[in-house]
Amino acid sequence: MTGTDSARVPGARPSPYRAHHPKPLGQPSLSASRQSTAYPRTVIEARHLRVLRAVAATGSFSAAGRELGCTQPAVSQQMKALEASVGTPLVVRSGREMRLTQAGEALVRHAAGILAGLTAAEEEVAAIAGLRAGRVRLVSFPSGSSTLVPTALAALRAAHPGTRVSLEEAEPPQSVRLLREGDCDLALAFRYEGAALEGEWDDLVVRPLLTDRLVALVPERHRLARAGSVAIGELARESWIAGCPRCRGQLVEVCESAGFTPRIDFATDDYPAVVGLVGAGLGVAVLPQLAIESVRPRGARTVTLEPAVRREIVALTLPDLARVPAVAATLDQLAVAAGQK
Repeated sequence: MTGTDSARVPGARPSPYRAHHPKPLGQPSLSASRQSTAYPRTVIEARHLRVLRAVAATGSFSAAGRELGCTQPAVSQQMKALEASVGTPLVVRSGREMRLTQAGEALVRHAAGILAGLTAAEEEVAAIAGLRAGRVRLVSFPSGSSTLVPTALAALRAAHPGTRVSLEEAEPPQSVRLLREGDCDLALAFRYEGAALEGEWDDLVVRPLLTDRLVALVPERHRLARAGSVAIGELARESWIAGCPRCRGQLVEVCESAGFTPRIDFATDDYPAVVGLVGAGLGVAVLPQLAIESVRPRGARTVTLEPAVRREIVALTLPDLARVPAVAATLDQLAVAAGQK
């Protein structure tokens, strides 16, 4: 019998497991150097690990099948598939007994942790999908944060208490940039009517929420404080208090369309500060109605602008994020809150 022959014992059953025969010394493989540094990737399926654990716990394929609710041949097939995947026998028979090989024992030790981790992952994903858990990073401009956001988040918490929302403030276009860079999941933003967008939102999901009208804010003793409406040109000689950079740009554009350039004496991003400066008689301002709702204009009065100047309030997200249940639910609640305005 040569070294490549396989011996058979009369009456013995052939083993279902392929024996491993190392190469004789002095006969290196042509790819020995590659094999010394690279190994085939092993793919182990969770269902195979569950079968292995049942076999280890019960001591036989038949008993494992009864525990798992399947047949003995099905268990045997699953075990062979697992052994083929890892490339080594995991169980051996000795008479009627079955025992784990060293590799089988090692895999069983790890199987418990692997399967527990998979179960935890499945439960967590199911919780997120079912809105029992989840996290949304929201960015909003200040007047949106003080009006729409509180109403929306209160309703979201009542409906889905496991969903958590974090809030940061940023004006567009910074908020849009944060969304694109992955630093938030949802952004409240605005755009003025007639403004050139240059395709800046073409890649985003845009959910229109409401149209916000701009109003003039004047000191309560101003000559126009009790006027029903005012044309922007009637304020050409006034000192102006401007808001955020984008709002400031819109103010200049509206004034220049009426034939004058506003004399801006004060500029601040803080709406209460704008209202305070107007109330102290230091100038006039143009503010969104949404901003006025969040601030008590003491010492100042709002007057309707004619012709009307409006901005569109929208919620923005990425197409993939729009399918995330927690993000979609937050979008819906923002829309409901906007409908109450």
